[in-house]
Amino acid sequence: MSDAHLIESELSSESVFEGCLLKVRKDTVRLPNGATSVREYIHHPGAVVILAFLPNGKLLFERQFRYPLRQVFLELPAGKIDPGEALAETARRELREETGYLAAQWEHLGVMHPCIGYSDERIEIFVARDLQGEGRQELDHNEFLEVVELSPEEARQAVFDGRITDAKTITALFWLERC
Repeated sequence: MSDAHLIESELSSESVFEGCLLKVRKDTVRLPNGATSVREYIHHPGAVVILAFLPNGKLLFERQFRYPLRQVFLELPAGKIDPGEALAETARRELREETGYLAAQWEHLGVMHPCIGYSDERIEIFVARDLQGEGRQELDHNEFLEVVELSPEEARQAVFDGRITDAKTITALFWLERC
């Protein structure tokens, strides 16, 4: 099946803002019907999220203040892909830095796109097993978070009762059925 009748083509593109993490673009596009329109979107370097299983069967989670919404969120370990960094290396680095754990077994499960209407961000989903370590974090400068453990069932319940509202975490938890 062809998607040609849905595709928009870029006619021009301009940078609106370039920050430390995000870049905002404004493009003029040709629509499938020949008309033109404007598309504004955020360019993001991409990220990973990790379902990290402890030997007791529980998953590692983090409690972290997220400034845009001015509240503490319960979420899975995750982080930004650095330029030129392999996805698996990003996952290993983020797990070690944020939780202090290493994992002997890694598997890439899939990808999710959290904000398709206004961002090109992708989040690669990994599962990590056979965790080892003392739980000694190596947090980035000005990063503050608390590591907690939840069973998969406790995590599902936290989604249903509203304690977990983070999209990447909810999506990754959906993959538990395949783990």
